[in-house]
Amino acid sequence: MNTFDIITIILKLAGSLCLFLFGIKMMSDSLQKVAGSKMRSILYRMTSNRFKGIFTGFLITTVIQSSSASTVMVISFVNAGLMSLTAAISVIMGANIGTTVTAWLISLLGFKVSMATISLPLMGLALPFLFSKKDKQRSIGELVIGFGLLFIGLEFLKDSIPDIQSNPDTFAFLANWTDKGYLSIIIFVLIGSLLTIILQSSSATMALTLVLCFNGVLPFECGAAMVLGENIGTTITANIAALVGNISAKRAAFAHFIFNCFGVLWMLLLFFPFLNAIDFFIEKSSGVSAFGDPSNPEVRLAIPIALSIFHTSFNIINTFVLIWFTNSIAKFVSWIIRDKDTDETFRLKYISQGIVNTSELATIQAKKEIVFMAQQTKKMIVILPELLTVDNEKHLIQFGDKMQKYEEISDRMLLEISKYLASITKQSEISSAVSDRIIAMLKIIDEIERIADRCYQFYKVILSKYKNKINFKEEVTEELLIMSKYIEEAFLNMENNLSADYHKIDLIPGNEIEAKINNKRDKLRTMSAEMLRNNEIEFQASNYLNEIFSTYERIGDIIQNVNKSIATVSEE
Repeated sequence: MNTFDIITIILKLAGSLCLFLFGIKMMSDSLQKVAGSKMRSILYRMTSNRFKGIFTGFLITTVIQSSSASTVMVISFVNAGLMSLTAAISVIMGANIGTTVTAWLISLLGFKVSMATISLPLMGLALPFLFSKKDKQRSIGELVIGFGLLFIGLEFLKDSIPDIQSNPDTFAFLANWTDKGYLSIIIFVLIGSLLTIILQSSSATMALTLVLCFNGVLPFECGAAMVLGENIGTTITANIAALVGNISAKRAAFAHFIFNCFGVLWMLLLFFPFLNAIDFFIEKSSGVSAFGDPSNPEVRLAIPIALSIFHTSFNIINTFVLIWFTNSIAKFVSWIIRDKDTDETFRLKYISQGIVNTSELATIQAKKEIVFMAQQTKKMIVILPELLTVDNEKHLIQFGDKMQKYEEISDRMLLEISKYLASITKQSEISSAVSDRIIAMLKIIDEIERIADRCYQFYKVILSKYKNKINFKEEVTEELLIMSKYIEEAFLNMENNLSADYHKIDLIPGNEIEAKINNKRDKLRTMSAEMLRNNEIEFQASNYLNEIFSTYERIGDIIQNVNKSIATVSEE
């Protein structure tokens, strides 16, 4: 075989893998569109204990046929604060089991039935769905076409790899590494890891491994070693996604790496006895050995089944062993990856450009970040009554430094959250409900940033009042402090609304608090006018007083604007 033939084979192999990967991605993306919010609900609610978490991870990965997608989704939920680290570890364990379903589909259907023949008619039936005006029907069409492309790609993959008996020189470089005992096993573990990192899909590497074994290129033990390598390589996807995430996302991704690497280590110690046990089962049930002559068609059919058994049993046993140590794993990764963030530095806590997965999940992350933005702004609200009673310039300047830092954080959070929300709208398709939610969120963060601006303006008024040696009567200060309490009450109500389901909030409590703020403003306005008329207050002092209670009233109005924006969002 000449160089041109080898290059042609490699290009055909790459093209077949590309089609296979595209089919998986199309199927996974469409499934997330069809059932994204339901999967989100399952992930969120069915993780109350470690066993439910395992089942949930298995279920989600089985449905979307991508452990990488489900793991990144879990990392995103941890990043968004919707899932604890220990819950995420159990879900990732379940995802490892769920990803073995792909191997079974390929082993049971891909080598025994010509799925490409069935796939084309299925894709033809799905074609009308692509032109539907309904998002869900279009996604169903994409799902069926993705399923078809997956098996067409697998068929091309099988045809792209020459039969080892007819072309013994083609894979001579691999054959040179298959008979070196444990060294061969280590080498093929590394090859499996590297291929999975390159392809960013353990399913694609698994398909390639099964095809190589089916075509007689690799013996059973080397195929099993590649499967172990895929378990390590697949953790890289989650760790790459977590690089731009928060500390919790990094810990969850690292826990995934620890879990899979530990499993590979203990399996390498028991490797050949474990394979012999699987081969004993295969030989008893089919009459042929997975270690038999690859030229025998029955042996070639048995090896993919044996690899699927190996893949599934390994992940189930590894999960059963480590499920009892989820808390210990969580403590270990928390000790390794420590939180170094400080209170008065800018940081986004829940969202990051690199982790956007689906529009539904992205809006959940944005919602959590908006709550965090409100919590940062609340630190300014809490300082307001302190400013009214401070009688020390040093303390006043210290409060001012804090107010300035929080105001700058608010400005930068507004910019970053806006950019993040804009990135969601650039996705090919988002539902009208998601679009409405994004519009409301953009308005909400703008209003919260305005609250921060007003709080900082409040400080500057107090600073100017202090420098001009203006003092209010005790009864005036008391009224202002009451107004400040109303503002805190209004802000707390707004925080609760931001954390709740947007479409379910009640505006009545906010309206009642706003009415109290407005009544207090009217009372202070009357007091200011009467004191000015009775020469009990200077004109300059009256101006400062008017500016202070007017700022309070404006903050109250903005808070209620946020509540109204939340109420406009329809149910998804």
